[in-house]
Order: sequence, then C-alpha cells, then structure tokens
Amino acid sequence: MKRSSLYLRESLDMAFDSLWHNKLRTFLTLLGVIIGVLTIIAVVSVIQGLNEYVYTRMSFYGANDFSVSKFSPFITTIKEYQEQMKRKDLTLEDMRALRRLCRTCELVGASVETSRMARFGSRSIKDVSIRGVTAVDHMIGSVLELERGRFITQDDEDRSRFVCIIGADVAENLFPGLDPVGRWLKIGNQNFEIIGLGKKKGKLLGFSQDNYAWIPISTFMKIYGSRRTININVHTSSQEAMARAMEEVRTILRSLRKRTYGQPDDFAFVTSDTFIQFYKSATSGIYFAMIAISAIALLVGGIVIMNIMLVSVTERTKEIGIRMAVGARRRDVLVQFLIESAIISGVGGIIGILLGYLIATVVTVATSLPSRVDPVSILVAIMMSTMVGLFFGIYPANRAARLNPVEALRSEQ
Repeated sequence: MKRSSLYLRESLDMAFDSLWHNKLRTFLTLLGVIIGVLTIIAVVSVIQGLNEYVYTRMSFYGANDFSVSKFSPFITTIKEYQEQMKRKDLTLEDMRALRRLCRTCELVGASVETSRMARFGSRSIKDVSIRGVTAVDHMIGSVLELERGRFITQDDEDRSRFVCIIGADVAENLFPGLDPVGRWLKIGNQNFEIIGLGKKKGKLLGFSQDNYAWIPISTFMKIYGSRRTININVHTSSQEAMARAMEEVRTILRSLRKRTYGQPDDFAFVTSDTFIQFYKSATSGIYFAMIAISAIALLVGGIVIMNIMLVSVTERTKEIGIRMAVGARRRDVLVQFLIESAIISGVGGIIGILLGYLIATVVTVATSLPSRVDPVSILVAIMMSTMVGLFFGIYPANRAARLNPVEALRSEQ
C-alpha cells in the first residue's frame, strides 16, 4: 500500500514538473479543452438562466386562465394562415353567450388590440399598444396591478367613456416628473382621460411590457370599428376547473358556430403552456447544436492532447528507459503519462469553467439576458474534461509503457 502511494506521489510530482517545464506546449494542449468546456458552460448558463426567466415571466394568462382567439398563436405556413383567415370572427355576442352558459368559467372577458401614436403636449411615443378591454379583464390572465388610480369599471364600459389606463413607458416618455392620473392623453385623434397608471413590469425577451394604454372595449369598437375579431379571456378557480372550462367553451362555441362532428375547431385556445412549449421547441434545436459544437471542440482538444503526449513520449524516450532501468514498472510509466493527460484536461476544464462563467456574465450585462450557473453542469464539465484527457491519453501512455528499456536507453535525445 505504501509502495503504491509512493509511486503515485512520485508520478504526480514528475507529471507537474514535466508540464511546468514545457509551458507553451502545455498551454497549446490546454486550449482545445478550454474552448470546449468554455462553450458548454457559457451556453448552458445562458440557456438555463433564460429558461428560468421565461418560465417565470412568460405566464401571460396565469395558471388557471386561458384565452380563445380566431387565430392560432403561432402560424408556421402561408397555407395555415390562409385557412385561418377564413374562420368566423369571435364577437362580443360569443363572449356574452359564454358568460351565460359556461358554468365552470368564473370570469369571462374580452380584449382587442391595435397600435397608435400617443401624444401629450409636444411629446409623443409611437407604437403604443391600444387594448380595448372589458371591466373584468384586469383580473384575468396577465393581472394588471396599478401604481395609482383606478381600474376600468362596468359603467365606463356601458357608457363607452373615453378613459384609459397607461403603462410605465407611456408615463415616463410623456409625463416625466408629472403624475399622469387625471390628465388627458391624445391617442390617435381622440383625447382620453388617464384614470390609472400600471405598475412597471419591465422587458420580456427584449420587448417592453409597459408600452400600452387600456381603454373600455366599447369605446375601442366605437373608434376603430366593431367588424373585427376579439380574444375571449376566461378565468377559472383551479387548473382542474380550467380543463373542464375549456371543454365547456369548446362545446358552446362549436354549437354557436354550427361546427359538425367531423369538422375541426375554427378557433384556438391559448394558455401560458402554449407559449412555453413554443419556446422549448424553438430553442431546443439551438441548445443541442451548441452542445454538439462544444462536444466537437472537446474531441479536437482530446486529439490535441493525444498528439502532444505522443510527441512527449518520443522526446522522453531516454528518460523512460532510465526509469525502467532503476526499477520502474510498466504500470508506473503508464500511470505517470495518464496522470499528465488527466491533469492537462482537468486544468483546462477548470479554466474553461471560469472563462465560460465570465462570458455568461458579460452576455447578461450587455444584453440583459439572464444566466445561471448550475453546480451540476460545473461538475459534469470537470468530469467530461478529465475523462477526455484519460481517454485520449491511454494510447500515448500505453506506448510509453511498452517501450523496451534497452532500446529506450540507446535513444539519442
């Protein structure tokens, strides 16, 4: 036992000594492993952070809420778009029918959107999302919280009042240093009294969530016309109730729209999971492509390690012969060279992890994309880099161990 530990310690000392005295060669050998591990850590950190961010922030409809729309949320072909254009519009009459007939639906609202320029005095802001809503919509899906003021009421909706709730971006751009509540805002060609200011939500995937103005849906229809489709928004008491409510809504709408048994739905359901699943499918290919690139970099790094170790064996042939002549066994030589290759790849892995974390941090600072370093991914990266070193070091180490001591001693350096 003591003999084994003595040889292991001696092998470690010799390995570190050899690597230290060939710094440039060691660095070049490390480079491939560093790039491979760096890519893995940087990509995994950004993607894991982005996944966590998306799953927590991309909950547009809440856990128990869903929306019904004329179009599917993600249309991938022109043919699909053309087919969906032929569908009947969803109307306020459909919404009222669901309010009467859907027993599992706790709240049923409706919304419709367009975009316009908003002005106050000499200031203006383009592409403000103008959303016509019912009096209950602030409690469905992406729940609206107010910084100040009040919500749109049923009376506002019934009387088609020209009132609005604005987002933080509109307030900051048009009313810097002022309280916008109670002031009048010009949206398009119409003046609206601001009755509420929404709490700031920030950006989602680089897009602002605060550049909006909510107005009563009846006012919206009066200004922009009623011959347009709406989204019907539904709130339920639980996820189980949501599943039942979706079936009820499907049955009611199919009956209202006179869909026969063999015909597909001519409307689409949208939930938080709809967006999350689309995000997963859109990013999974990128994720695996980056991992494949990282794996190729590690493979190249392993090949570099093998080549450099073969060169090292050739250069140190006489040294190996001397070691064997004074009693070193083949196993000792094998272990020495395996330790060298493992140390090279392990150190490369650690440097790659540090640089990968640094790059992920820089990406987060520069682009606001979140990143998160998972301890498991760090452990896997170290293990992978070490295993690469051991695997690609086997052939050079075995070649060194099989040298004939006599011929090795005769070698000219």
